[in-house]
Amino acid sequence: MQSKVNTCVCGALWVMSCVLTLISAQDTHMARALRLMSETPLIDGHNDLPWQLRKQFNNQLNKVDLNTLATTHTNIPKIKEGRLGAQFWSAYVPCDTQYKDAVRQTLEQIDVVHRMCQKYPETFMFATSSQDIMEAFRQNKTASLIGVEGGHSLDSSLGTLRTMYHLGVRYLTLTHSCNTPWADNWLVDTGSEPSEHNGLSSFGKQLIVEMNRLGMLIDLAHVTVRVMNQVLNMSAAPVIFSHSSAYSVCPHKRNVPDEILRKVSEKQGIVMVNFYNDYVTCSQTANLSNVADHFDHIKKVAGASIIGFGGDYDGVTRVPEGLEDVSKVPALVAELLRRGWTDDEVKSALGNNLLRVLSEVEKVRDSLNGTVPDDVPIPYDEVKNSCRTSHGYPDPDPDPDNAAAAQSLSLLALLLSVALHSLITSTAL
Repeated sequence: MQSKVNTCVCGALWVMSCVLTLISAQDTHMARALRLMSETPLIDGHNDLPWQLRKQFNNQLNKVDLNTLATTHTNIPKIKEGRLGAQFWSAYVPCDTQYKDAVRQTLEQIDVVHRMCQKYPETFMFATSSQDIMEAFRQNKTASLIGVEGGHSLDSSLGTLRTMYHLGVRYLTLTHSCNTPWADNWLVDTGSEPSEHNGLSSFGKQLIVEMNRLGMLIDLAHVTVRVMNQVLNMSAAPVIFSHSSAYSVCPHKRNVPDEILRKVSEKQGIVMVNFYNDYVTCSQTANLSNVADHFDHIKKVAGASIIGFGGDYDGVTRVPEGLEDVSKVPALVAELLRRGWTDDEVKSALGNNLLRVLSEVEKVRDSLNGTVPDDVPIPYDEVKNSCRTSHGYPDPDPDPDNAAAAQSLSLLALLLSVALHSLITSTAL
């Protein structure tokens, strides 16, 4: 009897020892994660808090306290607990605003991000550059950048694109879940919507060149694979996927196929992993470990140098167990460390990759400083609708080939300037 008691006691002590060892290891990984996050800013590519401010409060910030807001994935205490160093806030408006009031509503979303930074200056610092991000990090504030989610927000206007850049927008997601008059969206690849442009139209290609000239990040998160390839082939600057995951892990058309991951690596761009359950496991349930699987896969296929965080908090209805809100991200960093990621690899994913991409986009902008803005508008026939006037457009040419030829010449000139830049850069190297 005494022998059985001793055996039970020894067994209990062994189990307790194993539990304590596991807890100690977890604590070690978390301590290491927090140390790395104190040295390198966590930069998240996509957060839809501004859209929640519109949905819940019609952008009336005076009625909101972000210190106590409890109906979102994101508030100030959660941001601080999650060690969020920089955030691209999404200036998103739905596709049903296309051809109506998309530009006005997008400007209001840009405005609410500016006002958020003004109302909470001790927490947020508005940022437009890689240098701004690091300055905010030194001040222990969250650098706040803006990304416009969906080309429909431009109303097919290069002037609107430039105006939004001057207001601080630093990336444009080319489409949301609808085609624009110049680009196909990801739903085309599902077969649920028809292709309208076989990828990018001529004007869509003009837009890419103008974004390079401005120094605006090109976000491919919602486009077709054909558009991904077209942009990767023609852009003079690296591109981003602000909130997409790995297609081989979860075969959802919003995710990135392996061949595109490799091309992103060749282009020295970045894929910022989305936490939405449907893109993580292709089901309604997921956990933190499933998200880490996407990080592991992208690293295996294309290297740690193209990986980032793009949680999509407050833009999705289902998030993984263990990543319930922005405060939980350190646990994901600790999981990567537990899986054998090195400090340098983790720092790359945390923020160094995005800082490199943004810096390179800024260098391309500076190299094109002498290039004049493209002011050739989209052909009126491509945007004609009952809500759009034709002021400034000439009377319709009886020969439509003439208008098409004029736009083709403009695009050719722009592409030649980009090719010249690439040739000069390669020669310098």
